[in-house]
Amino acid sequence: MPEPKPRPVRALFIHQNFPGQWAHLAPALAQRPGAEVWALGEKEGYAAPGVRYVAYGAPDGPGAQTHRYIRGLEGAIRRGQKLANRLVQLRDREGLSPDLIVCHPGWGEGLFLKDVFPRARCVYYWEFYYNAHGQDLGFDPAQPVGLDEAARVRVMNATQLLSLQAADWGISPTRWQWSRYPDWARARISVLHEGVDTARCAPRAGAVFRTPQGREFRKGDPVISFVGRHLEPYRGFPSFLRALAIMQRARPDLQAVVVGADGVSYGKKPEGAAHWREKMLAELDGQLDLSRIHFTGRVAHDALHELFRVTAAHVYLTYPFVLSWSMIEAMACGAVIVGSDTPPVAEAIAHGRTGLLVPFFDPEAIARTTLSVLADPAAHAPIGAAARASAIARYDLATVCLPRQLALLDRILAGQAPKPGSWDG
Repeated sequence: MPEPKPRPVRALFIHQNFPGQWAHLAPALAQRPGAEVWALGEKEGYAAPGVRYVAYGAPDGPGAQTHRYIRGLEGAIRRGQKLANRLVQLRDREGLSPDLIVCHPGWGEGLFLKDVFPRARCVYYWEFYYNAHGQDLGFDPAQPVGLDEAARVRVMNATQLLSLQAADWGISPTRWQWSRYPDWARARISVLHEGVDTARCAPRAGAVFRTPQGREFRKGDPVISFVGRHLEPYRGFPSFLRALAIMQRARPDLQAVVVGADGVSYGKKPEGAAHWREKMLAELDGQLDLSRIHFTGRVAHDALHELFRVTAAHVYLTYPFVLSWSMIEAMACGAVIVGSDTPPVAEAIAHGRTGLLVPFFDPEAIARTTLSVLADPAAHAPIGAAARASAIARYDLATVCLPRQLALLDRILAGQAPKPGSWDG
């Protein structure tokens, strides 16, 4: 089937934390002649050429007496209702009338869009479908899933199930994330990653990473890296720190840069400690040389790329859960990845060719593999080069992902059904 020609479009993008996954897609669509692009998010402060942004403000939370299973659903309904009312105002007072709506429905924004704009084509971003077994929940054997938790998780999908009914089509960023949805839903979801700017995320001679404390690292230094939005079990922080204790004993010159805040993005807070870093440092008291561990907190995006350029090995661990952009960016920078042998990572990395996979809960194996990279950087350099080549071929923003995203939207606007599953345009 020939691809439909690009056409002027009236588009509306919606994301609780806009721009989210559409930092490039919304502005690209706005550059088309005759395009009218709106965007809504909770907070003020976004600006991009051609995109008219409106903040809808934070909604009220669920009531104190709400059953805990449905607190998330009630919060989503309140958010969806507030957004819908704001859209009615924009429709009636300012003429907002989109042909196309692209929405992340995870927080409830996608619930009532068809009630406001029944003729618009709605494309939703399906990031993660919750299951009590076979993915993140129950992955840690120390945290078994009982009936109460399984029931709560089942209800967690209520917002998505209501939104699936409203969507004309959907996008999931990886094939594994797509595979978590029911088969009837997968039939209307394409696999299409949002893309990584591999021109920006690239090796660079003379790269220097500076810690907030002023320590500098360059390519060739015996430094390893670990990155997470927060330092928590979902992203393997306990396994990494246990492995680091082993690595420090074997390599007295080893330095480790650990990027991430002391909060919780996913899962639970630790018992008996303010955060997981405090808990793990207490567990490993006397086993770690803290002078050789550089906890940076969060760092600027460009600084993160500098770290990926200089690190001898980047350790990326995750539960079976959403794949982090940071791992693909590290690949694009030519880093040698030591990654957990979990489905999201194994989809992106071919063991021994574009990275090295290790058991998530095995600090000895994590340490052994990482130390092997440190022991012979030259022998492992081809893995970093192959990782970059793979990132360009599969995830490059300019040549792969953004053109496919635009082509998919054009097909939907033309009334043509895209292909479910992996989609190459």
